[in-house]
Amino acid sequence: MKRRYYSGRDPARAQSVADLRAMALRRLPGFVAEYMEGGAEEEGTLRANRAGFARPGLALRVLRDVREVSAEASLLGQAAGLPLVIAPTGYAGIFWPEGDVMLARAATAAGIPFCQSMISNTSLQDVRARTGCRHWMQVYPFGRDVFAAVFEAAEKAGSEAVVLTVDGPVIGNRDWDRRSYRRPFSLSPRSFAEMLTHPRWIASGPMRGLPGFPNIEAYAPAGTKGTAAVARWAVSGLDKSLDWDECARLRSQWRGRFIVKGIAHPDDALRAVEAGADAVVVSNHGGRQLDGAPASIDLLPPVVAAVAGRAEVYLDSGIRRGADIVRALALGATGVLAGRAMLYGLAAAGEAGVARAIAILREEMLRCMALLGVTKLADLGPHIFHPERA
Repeated sequence: MKRRYYSGRDPARAQSVADLRAMALRRLPGFVAEYMEGGAEEEGTLRANRAGFARPGLALRVLRDVREVSAEASLLGQAAGLPLVIAPTGYAGIFWPEGDVMLARAATAAGIPFCQSMISNTSLQDVRARTGCRHWMQVYPFGRDVFAAVFEAAEKAGSEAVVLTVDGPVIGNRDWDRRSYRRPFSLSPRSFAEMLTHPRWIASGPMRGLPGFPNIEAYAPAGTKGTAAVARWAVSGLDKSLDWDECARLRSQWRGRFIVKGIAHPDDALRAVEAGADAVVVSNHGGRQLDGAPASIDLLPPVVAAVAGRAEVYLDSGIRRGADIVRALALGATGVLAGRAMLYGLAAAGEAGVARAIAILREEMLRCMALLGVTKLADLGPHIFHPERA
């Protein structure tokens, strides 16, 4: 029998992140859904990220006292309700009006950090002021002047950390994206026609105007007007010269916590720590950059070994279940970043959908831990995995 997912409108009825995904896909036109879902080229890494969480098997343990199970964590030295951070996701406003604010509010309610994308549709100052969230600001390499300006704004807004994304000197090859447009950021007739068949999405989004990019538009070349023009500049304006020396220089200019995101090799993890990173994020950008790269979960153990406790290690890419978070922590991660899982909730029902996604992951984590005979995160380790068959 084919598995069926709830695809109605009430996020409270969603029993899994997959349910929220079904709700989102029902509401979104195809080109927006592809932006949310798509990976690079053949999408092998995209699929590998999910497949990686299926191995090795978990070891069910019985007759343990699991009346009180806690998922409370410490992230960058501060208490958190879960070992979870909402990952930076660009253009969240296309999924729901003021999408970045919705994500941040849900994070605040859950007691977890919100990492805001530099390519977001609300200024970092507004997100911080309106939500009081535990704020991490993601930055892309647009040049030294841009870094200095964003660092200053983040400091004034009270951001806890900056997250330097290093796995995107060029944008990954995403065939699906180009098919949706007749030219960059100008919809094809087919995409435009399909958009008209999704009135709920149109009414809640484009009728109010396309969201802009307030965190970067001031740095675009003079004469760059309109959302599409700024987006085209953002794609072409990335600084391809960023290196480890510059990474260390940036770290020296920022007074808060400094995180390097996009680590996929233990040697690079070590370089990041030497450059002064307080944490690294093992990530393949959700399978959107280099197709053929291994699953992030498979890259985690060697990075944890290389870092050897000198910085926190986070896992990003592929999180859909609470058991995925449990596996990552058992392999040495301090916490995880979840992007698509949160966007499914956002696109399905706004803030309420994001809150439901977080709640589902929490419920699944606690259930998984209880079945493993574990009551707190500190007790997770490789022993939770079932011994390999002889």
